[in-house]
Amino acid sequence: MGSSPVPPASTTGAADGDGPGGRGGRGERGGHAPWRELRRHRPFLLLCGEQAASSVGRQITALALALLAVTRLHAGPFGASALLALTYLPGAVLSPFAGVLADRARLRALAVTLTSLQVVVVGSVPVAGAMDRLGLPQLYVVAALSGALTWTLAVALQAALPRVVPPERLLAGNSALTGARTAGQIGGPALGGVLVGFAGAAPALLAAAAAYAVEAALLFALPASLNRPAVPAAARGPRFAALCEGFAVVRAEPVLRRQVLAGAGFNLGSGAADALFVLYAGRELALAPWQLGTVYATFSVATVGGVALAGRFATSIGLYRATRICALVAALSIFLVPAASLGLAFPALLAYQLVFGGMATVWAISMTTTQQLIAPPRLQGRVAGFAQAALLATVPVGALSGGALAAWAGSAPVLTGAAATALLAAASFWLPHRTATGPRPDEPPTG
Repeated sequence: MGSSPVPPASTTGAADGDGPGGRGGRGERGGHAPWRELRRHRPFLLLCGEQAASSVGRQITALALALLAVTRLHAGPFGASALLALTYLPGAVLSPFAGVLADRARLRALAVTLTSLQVVVVGSVPVAGAMDRLGLPQLYVVAALSGALTWTLAVALQAALPRVVPPERLLAGNSALTGARTAGQIGGPALGGVLVGFAGAAPALLAAAAAYAVEAALLFALPASLNRPAVPAAARGPRFAALCEGFAVVRAEPVLRRQVLAGAGFNLGSGAADALFVLYAGRELALAPWQLGTVYATFSVATVGGVALAGRFATSIGLYRATRICALVAALSIFLVPAASLGLAFPALLAYQLVFGGMATVWAISMTTTQQLIAPPRLQGRVAGFAQAALLATVPVGALSGGALAAWAGSAPVLTGAAATALLAAASFWLPHRTATGPRPDEPPTG
C-alpha cells in the first residue's frame, strides 16, 4: 500500500527514565547538534551507507522475485501471497535465537557473514534462470532464506548501534539511519523497475546481489571492537537460560511490554490493509497507474518528513508521549483507505499516505531509541529479537486473513476492520500505568 506495518525491529520502546539494569534513558536536547557530531563519526557513517545499500538490495529483490513468480512462473494469488509470507515467517521463528547469537557472537564478523550469504542466495536466481532451471520452489526457498538473513542482520545491527554511538546520540542516530533506509526505498524500486524493463527480472537480481556485496564491504570496515562479544564466553550459560533473560526484560518492564503488544496488534491490522491495498486501489477504486504511482511516492515523501520531525518532536515532548500520539494518529489515518470508496478516492489515499508515512516513521524511530536505552548492553540483541519475533508474526497472519476475508465480505469492510484493529492496538498506549522503575514515561527527556 505504499506504506507498510510498523518496522518489526523498531516497534519496541521503554520509558524515558532508567530501565531495569538500563543505561540511564536520557533523551537528547537540541535538534541538529547531535547530528553535526555524528556526521564526523566514521563508524556511524558506515552504518548509514550500509542501510542505504541494504535497502536498495531488498527493494530490487522483492520486486524481481514477485515479478518472476507472477509473470514468468505463473503463480496465482495464493502463490504470490505465500512468497510474501515466507519473507516474514523465518524472522518470526528465528529472531529470539538471533538475539542470543547477536549478544554472544563477534558482531562485525556475524554481520559480514550474513550479508555475504545474502549475495549467494539472491545471486542463485539469475544463475538458475540462465540455465533455464528456475522454478517456483527455488523462489520460495530464496524468499525464506533471504528473509531469515535479513531479520537476523536486523537484530545484530540494532544491538550494534548502542556500541557505536553514546546513549545521548541514539535518537539522532536512529533518525539518520531511517533516512538512509528511506533513500534506498525511494531509489530501489525505480532502479529495480528500470533493470527489470531492460534486462528482465532474473538478471535484475544481479544488481541486488551487487548491492548486498557493497553492504558487506561497508560492514567489514566497521571497528574491530565490535568483534568483542557483549557476553564474554566465561559468562555464558545455557542457551535456553539466555533466551529467558531477554524475555524477562520485556516481561518485567510494563512500558516495553505494552509497546510490543501494541505494535503486534497494529501490524495485524495494517498487514491486512497492506495485502489488499493494490488490488483495492486498482480494481475497486479504478485508480490510474500514474495515480497509484503518485500515492506510493507520497508515502516516501512523508517518510522523509517523519525523519526530519522525529528528533525535535520526541525531544520536546518525550519519547513515550511521541510514541503514543504518533501511534494513534497513524491508526486513525488507516480509516481513510476504506473511506476512499465513498468518493474522492485519489485525494483520500494521498492524505492517508501523507499522514501514515510521517506518523509511523516518528513512531518507529522513537520506539527503537527507547528500546535501546532501556535494554542492558549485554541483552540488546535478545530484547530486540523477542520484540521482532512478536511483531513479525502478526504481519503474515494479517495479510493472509485479510485476503481470505475480503474474498467473502469484500475489501471495504475488511479494510474498515483492519483500521479498527490497528486503532484498538494504538489506543492501548493511552491506558494509565507507571513504569516498574524510573519516572513516569510521559515526562519529557532530560539530559
